[in-house]
Amino acid sequence: MYQATVLGGQPLLLTQQDHQWLINGLPAGADIIHLQGNQYHLIRNGQSISLEVVSADYHNKQYQIKVDGQILTVDLKDKTMLLLEQMGLGAKAKPKLNDLKAPMPGLIVEVQVQPGQVVHKGDVLLVLEAMKMENAIKADHEATVDQIKVQKGDKVEKGTVLITFLKEATA
Repeated sequence: MYQATVLGGQPLLLTQQDHQWLINGLPAGADIIHLQGNQYHLIRNGQSISLEVVSADYHNKQYQIKVDGQILTVDLKDKTMLLLEQMGLGAKAKPKLNDLKAPMPGLIVEVQVQPGQVVHKGDVLLVLEAMKMENAIKADHEATVDQIKVQKGDKVEKGTVLITFLKEATA
């Protein structure tokens, strides 16, 4: 079960039943084909739709998807995240991490911060290329950058420490 919300829109509940996807409990009536890399083709209700995943922020579960030329920002919550929210343990209860680790293997394309810099939630820290797609890795809380463990051009594995933060922000 997932809840997808297009920025500024109403949440859609996505579930799978008997090998079929349902949107808000109704059959999605769609076929999707993976073309290559981050490109897909969707046929829904006889309409042909081109999809491209432009960027993916796996840590914050936010994706930018180009749909027939228009870029949409989609927040995606899984069953566990929804349950935690129901229990009042949503994102606000998430512990602040002192180490930023690579969410997937890839190539460091750009580092946008420096040691001693105060970053705020949502600030882009670095860009990681994975599967021919650039992923902006963003801060999930306010913090001060302590050390940058990678540089542009480095290949990293999933779980590699990329940036360390001081325990308290100085701002």
